[in-house]
Amino acid sequence: MRYLPLTEADRREMLAAIGVPSVDALFRDVPERARQTTAIDLPPHQGELEVERALTAMAAKNVAAGAVPFFLGGGAYRHHVPATVDHMIQRGEFLTSYTPYQPEVTQGTLQYLFEFQTQVALLTGMEVANASLYDGATATAEAVAMANRVTGRRRSVLSGALHPQYREVVETLARFVGFRADALPLDPDGTEDLAGTIDGETACVVVQYPDFFGRVRDLRGLAQACHAKGALLVVVVTEVVSLGALTPPGEMGADIVAAEGQSIGNGLNFGGPYVGLFATRERFVRQMPGRLVGQTTDAEGRRGWVLTLSTREQHIRREKATSNICTNSGLCTLAFTIHLSLLGEAGLTRLAAINHGKAVKLAERLAKVPGVTVLNDSFFNEFTVRLAKPAAAVVDRLAERPIIAGVPVSRFAPGHDDLLILAATETVTDADIEALATALEETLR
Repeated sequence: MRYLPLTEADRREMLAAIGVPSVDALFRDVPERARQTTAIDLPPHQGELEVERALTAMAAKNVAAGAVPFFLGGGAYRHHVPATVDHMIQRGEFLTSYTPYQPEVTQGTLQYLFEFQTQVALLTGMEVANASLYDGATATAEAVAMANRVTGRRRSVLSGALHPQYREVVETLARFVGFRADALPLDPDGTEDLAGTIDGETACVVVQYPDFFGRVRDLRGLAQACHAKGALLVVVVTEVVSLGALTPPGEMGADIVAAEGQSIGNGLNFGGPYVGLFATRERFVRQMPGRLVGQTTDAEGRRGWVLTLSTREQHIRREKATSNICTNSGLCTLAFTIHLSLLGEAGLTRLAAINHGKAVKLAERLAKVPGVTVLNDSFFNEFTVRLAKPAAAVVDRLAERPIIAGVPVSRFAPGHDDLLILAATETVTDADIEALATALEETLR
């Protein structure tokens, strides 16, 4: 920091006032494994020119996603983002305040959020969508918390095919808010019985669509089983482009849809920032987290937009808020809205078809490689294979070629060393697919 106003005496007085012995004690709820206990491996303070040189050298060690054959997925997908998106998000109409408290000076922001809500509701097949949340993982946790409020129950069931990092975020919220998050074992074979886990204490069942391993399944039966016992069905979508081809969750009986919107309008950016999508049934709107933008008319009859529902802790007392996550990733939301507007319904459908076609071509080619077994009987643009050798070691070997060959499941769940998840978007070429297949043939010998 450029300005440190507190002396050591000031700090001691403040710590004494709140009753803790040290600053470290303030972080006792952060797990030990998540804490940085040693100094960060960076050089001491330097001049601006020296810092620029050092950081440039560090950045040069990275391999850009577009520079090599690239098959990463697992919740973060490489899609083409038109240059128009970057140009449009910088227009003056949208350069109003980040948080639209004063509608008279934030009409540009409010209008695109209104359009965004409409887009998300149409994509998910739901009746109402909010003005975005932080990201897909926290949106999932918010969905579980909302299900608790709606049903008055405190138990959630998490599918074993839910992204492990999304599961961890839900479990973290459960630990601090005080509900049960019963996570089923990892389910790479698609054999779990979710309906059989529902009891009279279950607030919701959380299932991913397509799931972590890329499988696509009909959720109608599960929705019926949930509703028969008074529980809600929460559907999580990490690859939102899939909704250009698949049946929307709302049409299969979902009560809440939480999704990651990164695939539309937002590049990979080393893991963020991303944008959380959230949609539900109109009868649950009062329990929906975040904000809702509505359309109105002013005193002169002109069309305008206002915040219709604001249940975040900035607007009301914290203990009455439905959400205490205080960002809606506004710039990412704008990029999403512009990109999807450029695509339109026909464009999104075509983009989804191209993605699926690329994945089919990849799966068919890899199925011919000795030592590779494709596990999925259904998928969108991502699927799982079983390798004859540990997947993490294979990925490391291929990175030297250089080919970014996918996500080893062991990265998230030790014990599943032979499983590899691959994604193929519109950015993958036939030459990329052949390069991967050839490299796998040589590596698995």
